[in-house]
Amino acid sequence: MTDQSTPSVVTASGGLFSGLRSRFGQQRVTIPVVRLHGTISSEQRPGRINIESADPLLERAFRIKKAPAVAIVINSPGGSAVQSRLISNRIRQLADETHKQALIFVEDLAASGGYFIAVGGDEIFADPSSIVGSIGVIYAGFGFVGAIEKLGIDRRIYTAGKNKSTLDPFMPEKKADVDRIKTFELDIHQVFIDHVKARRGDKLKGKDDELFTGEWWTAVRGLEMGLIDQLGDLHTVLRERYGDKVNMVPIRQKRGLFSMPRIGFGGSVATNGLARDIVAAVEDRLNWSRFGL
Repeated sequence: MTDQSTPSVVTASGGLFSGLRSRFGQQRVTIPVVRLHGTISSEQRPGRINIESADPLLERAFRIKKAPAVAIVINSPGGSAVQSRLISNRIRQLADETHKQALIFVEDLAASGGYFIAVGGDEIFADPSSIVGSIGVIYAGFGFVGAIEKLGIDRRIYTAGKNKSTLDPFMPEKKADVDRIKTFELDIHQVFIDHVKARRGDKLKGKDDELFTGEWWTAVRGLEMGLIDQLGDLHTVLRERYGDKVNMVPIRQKRGLFSMPRIGFGGSVATNGLARDIVAAVEDRLNWSRFGL
């Protein structure tokens, strides 16, 4: 006769582990989250995205062995074409090397260079009101010819090479200079177009003269045009895909002992740094304001 007070023994080879899984749920899935926020520029400062700052974060995220995918959150109005391409290509290289999916999540916007980076991923998700696209190239500057004439300033410039002073802001604009810049822009624009076509392929639904004009759209329209794959946000999509207990691990910059900002009183370094910060802040504000943000 069996003693009913004695608990039955379950072997570790199956029943016990199976019982634990059913009681506590399946093991949590880890998804590293890399956030790329700001204007894309080679300059090293807060609020800027570049390969130097992004690569260590991407490396750490993709090297987490137990993670089946890496989530990359993008919020950028664009910037440097070179830095955009370097980061987008690096995302693709790491995803292929580690056999992990690169899942891109757009917050407020992934425009111009921000979208260039986004297409390096396997899937692009965005909020319905996110801004995507702006597949084009822009060159902007100022002309001060009238101002220096009123001030009685005589501009003196000496060059070796007839085109060395192209679009000098203190000299009258030349048609040859404008034509040269336009050719330069068209070359970069074609690199952008080729990259989008290579990555999005048959997903693209619009015509070239609609997709690649530099225009930008809401994600709702972007979904119809094949610029993104799905409407959704980071937390909702990852929970739907990997379960309610998915473990999202933020991958952040490591702060060293000597990485604190320098504070000075009356010194030229502090003054120059402050001036650069002000200029950078104005530039960033202009980049974001183009999209109403």
